[in-house]
Amino acid sequence: MNRLIKSSLLAATVLSGLASVVHAEDATLTIESWRNDDLAIWKDKIIPAFEAKHPGIKINFTPMAPTEYNAALNAKLASGTAGDLISCRPFDASLELYNKGFLTDLTSLDGMGNFSPVAKSAWQTDDAKATFCVPMASVIHGFIYNKDAFDKLGLKAPKTQDEFYKVLDAIKKDGTYIPMAMGTKDLWEAATMGYQNIGPNYWHGEDGRKALIAGKEKLTDAQWVAPFKEIAKWKPYLGDGFEAQSYPDSQNLFTLGRAAIYPAGSWEISGFNTQAQFKMGAFRPPVAKDGDACYISDHTDIGMGMNAKTKHPEAAKAFLAWVASPEFASIYANALPGFFSLNSTAVEMKDPLAQEFVSWRKDCKSTIRSTYQILSRGTPNLENETWTESANVINGTDTPEKAAEKLQKGLDGWYKPAK
Repeated sequence: MNRLIKSSLLAATVLSGLASVVHAEDATLTIESWRNDDLAIWKDKIIPAFEAKHPGIKINFTPMAPTEYNAALNAKLASGTAGDLISCRPFDASLELYNKGFLTDLTSLDGMGNFSPVAKSAWQTDDAKATFCVPMASVIHGFIYNKDAFDKLGLKAPKTQDEFYKVLDAIKKDGTYIPMAMGTKDLWEAATMGYQNIGPNYWHGEDGRKALIAGKEKLTDAQWVAPFKEIAKWKPYLGDGFEAQSYPDSQNLFTLGRAAIYPAGSWEISGFNTQAQFKMGAFRPPVAKDGDACYISDHTDIGMGMNAKTKHPEAAKAFLAWVASPEFASIYANALPGFFSLNSTAVEMKDPLAQEFVSWRKDCKSTIRSTYQILSRGTPNLENETWTESANVINGTDTPEKAAEKLQKGLDGWYKPAK
């Protein structure tokens, strides 16, 4: 009898354990993201690879427009309707979510050891004691160009500012193509692909960015005004009606072969590969004169965290541990060429345009966007204000000097550099 009771208890314990395992894994997880361009890649490549090894967990990737993401995500998190997994923007925006209790501390998550302190820094508390998102990828800024158009016009990728404007003038004179595809309607495009793209060559990358945070430099200093002066010169090369041109409009102008150059981030590569019917090349932000030190925006761009209120924490952690793995790093970097893995395991990339972008790391010093760490925590938000002023400068409604004054005044209103 005792043996029978013990056997029954053992069976009950085993069944209970199995039930809890099934319950923990039997879940459908929703991913929040601003990367609406990546929907097909997640559905066709990334999610199937995960689900094949985790049959009890289903993944839904539900992106929204980039310009809507921050506000919409905050509202959904506050109301308790956000997805289980949160695509994380770097530094201040995600740190605020963590500080509000919306994101879970993932410091001890399996696989976090696959990332360097630099890779994790974009998703950590200031004291680096808590990491709240798994680092996924960085993106590099530069210019993508229609190689067929360049060959037709006898042009070469420019290296210096003088060469850059000679190329633009030649394209404009020929009249077959709009010299550059960029609009100002969506604001962020002017700042991200304009000001932040070329700016590091002027403020000397990390030296300038850290000096700005320390209060040793101001946005009204010459090296911070200079990029505004340069993008103001772009106006004649952007085509008619650029002021009403949205980000998707700019993408279409380029991929349809109507524009010769696209001020870009490397994240465009995968989309352009499927849409453009011409050969493409890339060149880095031109320097003042040949031989000058070059700097590139090699920006820690995207991570993934866990909604602190998810109903499926174990399943979410299982997915995030996989995101931290070398397997995911390889799939992601090759499925989305131009998103460069932050995993310490080397990833071999096959796309030639992605290889061109990442090759600039050998010659140029890397930095991140100047507004992302610390300087956009207050009101007015420096990142968002830079969007507006970059568009104003290109439109001609603000001078470069006036734009810089506005940004510095807004920053001075709330930010006091630490002594």
